[in-house]
Amino acid sequence: MNELCVVATVRREDPRTPDATVLLEELGAMIALYRADDRKARFAVEDLCTVRSAFVVARTIDGRAIGCGALRRYSFEAAEFVLIYRRPEWHGTGSVVLRFLEDLAATMDYRKALVQVHEANRRAIALCLRHGYEPSSTVGECVGLGDILCFAKALPVAANRAH
Repeated sequence: MNELCVVATVRREDPRTPDATVLLEELGAMIALYRADDRKARFAVEDLCTVRSAFVVARTIDGRAIGCGALRRYSFEAAEFVLIYRRPEWHGTGSVVLRFLEDLAATMDYRKALVQVHEANRRAIALCLRHGYEPSSTVGECVGLGDILCFAKALPVAANRAH
């Protein structure tokens, strides 16, 4: 399978900006295809603005917002990656966002990453598996939801940590 190379920059941004709001609305519409309820409502934007959390936006070289993602603290050692989204025409952006979130989580001293996806979202499942995530037990608000799959991955120790 040929994987397209996406030239994009990813950086932390405020999730309340106009570009972020549009991306999150598009993500909400996509989630509605899989679920009757809107899971976006389970995320408080303010929770993505803490010291051990982050919201990121992927942009083309000319500045167009093409994807997003977030990490939030699940536990002291585990970060949960949420709101990962890419516009349909920008193949490869999800991988760029996921790698950025992994690196960022490692620099925040997280040791493990969790990603939860709807069982019908084959692209999200394939993304997790392609990046070394393994099936795990569901966590948090998704416990008991039979249509949610959880994936986990150990994160490398960040190079800038002194041990």
